[in-house]
Amino acid sequence: MNEHQQMITNIKSDILSLYVNSMDKCMMLDQYFEVLLAILHRHFNIHQCCVLVYEAEMLKPLTVDTAKNTGIPWVLFDTYFASGKVTEIPYFLHEQEHYSEMTHMMLLKVDKKPPYGILLFKATEQWKSFSSNEFTEDLVSVFASLAGATKELIDIRLKENQYRKLYNMTDLFHSTMDIDKILQNVLVTIKDNFPDLGVELILSNDQDRQTTIHIKPFDYLSERPSTIEAFVSGDVTTELATDLACRLLNAPIKGRQAIYGILQVSAPTTYIFSSAQKDFIRMLAQASGNALENAKLYHQSHRLISDLQLINETSHRLNMKLDIQEMLLFLQKQLMKSFQPMEICFLFKDENGLEITEASTALFSVPQGKVYIDYVQNHFENTQDPLFIADFSRLIAEDVIYKSIMAIPLIMEERITGFSIVLHREPYFFSFDSFKLMQSLIHHSSLAISNSILRNQLQDMVDRDHLTKLFARSYLDTFVEKSLLQDDSGMFMLIDIDNFKCVNDTYGHQVGDEVLVQIGAQLKKMIGTRGICARWGGEELSVYVPNILQHEALQMAQQIVGAIPQSTNPKVTISAGLITWNKSARLDFQSVFLYADTALYNAKHNGKNQVCMFDEKMQLQP
Repeated sequence: MNEHQQMITNIKSDILSLYVNSMDKCMMLDQYFEVLLAILHRHFNIHQCCVLVYEAEMLKPLTVDTAKNTGIPWVLFDTYFASGKVTEIPYFLHEQEHYSEMTHMMLLKVDKKPPYGILLFKATEQWKSFSSNEFTEDLVSVFASLAGATKELIDIRLKENQYRKLYNMTDLFHSTMDIDKILQNVLVTIKDNFPDLGVELILSNDQDRQTTIHIKPFDYLSERPSTIEAFVSGDVTTELATDLACRLLNAPIKGRQAIYGILQVSAPTTYIFSSAQKDFIRMLAQASGNALENAKLYHQSHRLISDLQLINETSHRLNMKLDIQEMLLFLQKQLMKSFQPMEICFLFKDENGLEITEASTALFSVPQGKVYIDYVQNHFENTQDPLFIADFSRLIAEDVIYKSIMAIPLIMEERITGFSIVLHREPYFFSFDSFKLMQSLIHHSSLAISNSILRNQLQDMVDRDHLTKLFARSYLDTFVEKSLLQDDSGMFMLIDIDNFKCVNDTYGHQVGDEVLVQIGAQLKKMIGTRGICARWGGEELSVYVPNILQHEALQMAQQIVGAIPQSTNPKVTISAGLITWNKSARLDFQSVFLYADTALYNAKHNGKNQVCMFDEKMQLQP
């Protein structure tokens, strides 16, 4: 056996020892090559050498620092090994500082399999002497076989370790419905396996509101195309994001029913994700997607029960014949409790425009709130569809404080009679589930509110005279009866139009009716909100004002008598009987009307066009 053959035997012996010893030590790839380079040094006195590992059509320096996972395209080397597996290094490597001292390179490749890598080294006299004989190819084959066996063994160990972590994490996923815990373990697992890479969770809005873990909300309008592609297609995508100075890998967080977000891993621009890494990240994202889906369905079932209870409670309460303001105040509390908005309002349409109700927060009564009202009003001019805006600042040129908006129309007889708006400062604050729940609440409430409006309209028809729009006699009776029990004083004025029969005979009953309307309008104008005006019957009208002194009551009555001729066409006069009372001398219900009628009788018989206050000396009318 000659010297070179003996060297081959010794090298194989060293490699066999290396391989056997590594079985128990779980050595990493860089540790294998450190021992391999020690063999080169011992047998060939080679001091300067390094290894480029082949991954994804790239050759990357063997280093523990993943962030320096730079690469050189394999295509640049492919033609250099056409004549053999050991050759001088190409010119472009000499230009790089790390490889400027190297002279030769060895291709580590077995048969038709992809190369495992390239060994770069500076040739020594011992190497030159050895490489001139027929054993060089044998040596290269030994090194290539070692590289292949080593890489496969390490890949198996790495996958075993990753799958063990994946199994443990999946086991955890199936034992918890805590979304925070699921997402936290996804981040931890990525950090454990890729400590030098960045990771971010990009979740759809429905998941965003259920977790306290720092995540980025998914937004179609601002996301990168590769991220949107992964979300829509359900496949892993990669992108060289030069504007962010990094390379991105997007793995869809996918369950059986939907895709809930993206697990995005970022690396330096020179980094190349291997197929094994992509597979692991993909399976991790899918496992977390299934876990999120299970947790979501679990929480959704509980939320649906809670939502049904809320809708049932709201419907039950709103159908208790409350007035509209009571309904809206109750509905405001329900919306505040369920959605935590920062501002809320209820608006109704009438012939004068929009009426902001008392159940609205202060924002909508000041100019800053007008921009939201105008936008929602314009929307409902063209459609009855509810409005759900995740970021209002993108739809309007001016700066706005509140970004999240939900607006639901109040519909009665297929016509929008008003709408409700809730606002929050944070964009994407309201989830789509919240939007659907608010729709249900407002829909059920619309029916109760519509019924209340119809009841009010019906009651108004009962309470008011259809011609003069003054209160009816029945409403007046109830009002006076309550005032006699609750107030400290009051006045009642019974009015009769002088010579009204002549007006009807001269001008016709239609003009007579118009005179009644004119007098009614003047009475309402003069009394305002201090009291009520009513049609007593025929051409007789009445006024009742609570909590008024006697001299003030007389003055008001005289002003009314004086104003009527100036406000009617044709001009008419009135006669009036006045009665006042106070808490020291409360009257009974029947006496008020009887005394006022007696005073009116005296006014008529004393010349008309005057007011007469009741005096006990007057003869009571039967």
